[in-house]
Amino acid sequence: MSDDTIQPGFFRFFRALFYGFCRLMFRLEVHGAEHIPASGGCLMASNHASYMDPPLVGSAIRHRAVRFMARGTLFRFKPFGWFLRKMGTVPIDRDRGDLSALRKGVRLLKSGRLLCLFPEGTRTMDGRLQEAKGGIGLLIAKASVPVIPVYIDGSYRAFPRGAILIRPKKVNVYYGKPIMPDELPELRDGKPDYARIGQLVMSRIAALKPPQPR
Repeated sequence: MSDDTIQPGFFRFFRALFYGFCRLMFRLEVHGAEHIPASGGCLMASNHASYMDPPLVGSAIRHRAVRFMARGTLFRFKPFGWFLRKMGTVPIDRDRGDLSALRKGVRLLKSGRLLCLFPEGTRTMDGRLQEAKGGIGLLIAKASVPVIPVYIDGSYRAFPRGAILIRPKKVNVYYGKPIMPDELPELRDGKPDYARIGQLVMSRIAALKPPQPR
C-alpha cells in the first residue's frame, strides 16, 4: 500500500465497526452529510473536544474514505501507529512548523482526497472553541479546495480530556455548507492572510453549534 492509498477492505471494516459503536454508545445522529462532495479534493475542519472525535466524524461518511491529520506522538506506540497508517492518517508535529506534513496534506487534497483535521490542534480543556493554529490557513490557501466546517456536539460530555471512562452521552455531528476557495480572505501584501482564513473557518464551525437548553 502506498502512502496515498487506503486499503479498502481494512478501512471499510473499521469504519463500520466505529459507526456501530458510536450509534450504540452515543446514539449518534448525523446532519448535513450531503454537503460533502461525492468526489474531488475536500477538507473537513472540525472542533476538537475528545479522543472520540475522529471516529465520530469519519465513520458517519459512507460514500468516501476520510483521512485525518493527527499529532505525531500518537504514532509512537507501534501497534497504534501501524493502525493509524493503515487508516491513511498523516502524522504532524504540533510543536514546530511541520511543513512536510502540510505539503503532504496539500498533495492529498489536490489529488482528490477527502482530508479531515482539527484546526484547534488539541482537545479543548473546557468544551469551548479555541483559536485555530496557524497551519490551517496555510494548508487551505495552498490546496484551494472546498472546506467543510464540522461541529461535534456531545463528545466533550461523553469523553472529555482527562476522563478515564467513556460515558454514553448523546452526540450529534453537524456538517456545514462548504467554504469555497473564492470566499477566502483577499491577499494581503501579495500573500494570503492565513490568520483570517483560520478565523473564518472557526467562525463557520461555531455557527453550526446548536442552541444549548437553558
